[in-house]
Amino acid sequence: MPSKKILLFGYGHHGKYIAKGLLEDGYVLKVAEQNETFYQNALEDGFKESVLIDMSKDEELVALDPESYDKLVCVMDDEHYNVFITLSLTSLFPDLYIVAISDSIHTTGKLKLAGAKKVIDLYEVSANRIHNILKRPITTQLMKDFIMSKEGISFMEMEIPEGSFLNGRKLEEVNFSSYDVLLVGMVDMELGRGFEFVTAGHEHQLDSGDIIVCMGEMEKLRIFKKIIGRKEPDRGDQDKKEHTS
Repeated sequence: MPSKKILLFGYGHHGKYIAKGLLEDGYVLKVAEQNETFYQNALEDGFKESVLIDMSKDEELVALDPESYDKLVCVMDDEHYNVFITLSLTSLFPDLYIVAISDSIHTTGKLKLAGAKKVIDLYEVSANRIHNILKRPITTQLMKDFIMSKEGISFMEMEIPEGSFLNGRKLEEVNFSSYDVLLVGMVDMELGRGFEFVTAGHEHQLDSGDIIVCMGEMEKLRIFKKIIGRKEPDRGDQDKKEHTS
């Protein structure tokens, strides 16, 4: 059985790890980059078929012969490029199977409109699971279907509003489980707009304007989004603060 061919756009922070994993699993992989440094990194890492192109030029995308690949994977570090490339490729070749990554709900929507067959949200998955989706699509889909069948388990972005009881509090002081939601990650507006997963021991002070990403039943998420607009927390959260003080 011939190896599946993948054309991967991007060899930055996300792309290099995904590329190496796919290569180890026997995929025939070609890397396309527009950044000279990332292109050289790909060559040094053994991807001799890598190409340096201007992705804004349709003729250079056409020259890659994208229809000869089983999947096209857009993993540029700049999500705007992922949208642009997806849109360009779809307009040129409507039947392509394009997988793209996103780090926000807004970008996910744009990628789907642009024609991506599958969009992988970075606040939901790690680079390792992106690799798994390509390697074991049936198993991964079963896992996804199982999660989604559990009473509408989903993710929601929430901006901490002015006057919220969360403003000025440490992460460890907030008992998210008392609201039946799980904090997955956040965007710290003081440090920049990049998303980061919240792991055990993560020290951070929440501020108004920060964006948090929570997981839970959709109705619980909606309720919690309303609650964080209050000046005072519910009793369950106060209890934790009293016990830890």
